[in-house]
Amino acid sequence: MNGKKKLQRVLAMAVLGMTCALGVFGAEAQAASQTKQAKAAVQTKEQGGSPLKLTKEWDKVFPESKEVNHRKVTFRNRYGIELAADLYEPKNVKGKLAAIAVSGPFGAVKEQASGLYAQEMAKRGFLTIAFDPSFTGESGGVNGVRNVASPDINTEDFSAAVDFLSNEKDVDPNRIGLIGICGWGGMALNDAAIDTRVKATVVSTMYDMSRVIANGYFDYTKDAATLKKERMVSRRALNAQRTEDFRTGTFKRAGGVVDPLPADAPQFVKDYYAYYKTKRGYHPRSLNSNEGWNATSALSFMNMPLLSYADEIESAVLVIHGEKAHSRYFGEDAFKKLKGDNKELLIVPGASHTDLYDNLEKIPFDKMTAFFQQYLK
Repeated sequence: MNGKKKLQRVLAMAVLGMTCALGVFGAEAQAASQTKQAKAAVQTKEQGGSPLKLTKEWDKVFPESKEVNHRKVTFRNRYGIELAADLYEPKNVKGKLAAIAVSGPFGAVKEQASGLYAQEMAKRGFLTIAFDPSFTGESGGVNGVRNVASPDINTEDFSAAVDFLSNEKDVDPNRIGLIGICGWGGMALNDAAIDTRVKATVVSTMYDMSRVIANGYFDYTKDAATLKKERMVSRRALNAQRTEDFRTGTFKRAGGVVDPLPADAPQFVKDYYAYYKTKRGYHPRSLNSNEGWNATSALSFMNMPLLSYADEIESAVLVIHGEKAHSRYFGEDAFKKLKGDNKELLIVPGASHTDLYDNLEKIPFDKMTAFFQQYLK
């Protein structure tokens, strides 16, 4: 198999495997990291019931700051799913604070990038929560179902976080914002379009999950007829998997980030490996670090475009993307949909997609702080 065909196979499997937010090798990843996967599977089983079992010790991939107070909190969304979050609050709080709900990347947990963002913004004076979306991490599910994503439910997760913050004693309910990272950037914009309580939204290194699942990577290089044919191939494969899942009573997992990493993998796949599969960012509850999503989660995203009403968002939005990110076109195209003089696009010089996960020299926290200070006042 030549290099071009292998790359095409890799990207196709990434979309079919519901790990398209990662640009990884879906099925091939299942054969690797058996010890870590087994550990994560045990933890997932434990999280299937109620009440939630929350980790007491600090188990983040980033160091704990002594500048803020930290505690675990839980809240329910409209579907009755209990969500787990880490709350970060500046010490010596005086008066009601502006608050920010943070989630992402797609397939990550709050102990990874979203927690880092939340802690850093709390150091800058905001009350923040980083939450695990429904069916993932320490959050709950329904009847023990885990590892499922939904454009509707995951958008609702953001609104549920706003519900919680609106009723937190130290929060000004009129000063609430969102941060969505990677695939949760699209969910954050979708929530900003429906939730008028949200006054400002930052999306960082965003993916439009419905677009990439429906069309694959770099869809601007393909014509409409080709995309239509490829979607039908994906639908057939995913629906065949639904039949098999029902027969076996289990859900096939799509596979997380490929491990071991092929030498000829695209650079962005190598970047994902460097974050999710090494000490830098590995976490036992992270889907990307382990077996990945249930494969059939892709179906709902293919049928429900996330950014249909992005042009109706009246609140402020800041879109941040890396100059060298393979995903940059998602952020730029999303920004084109936005209307009003309270919308901004910031391209970070020299930054890749995953640089904006945890590289403190690249993530523009000062700009984000100024943005939220301007619009959450």
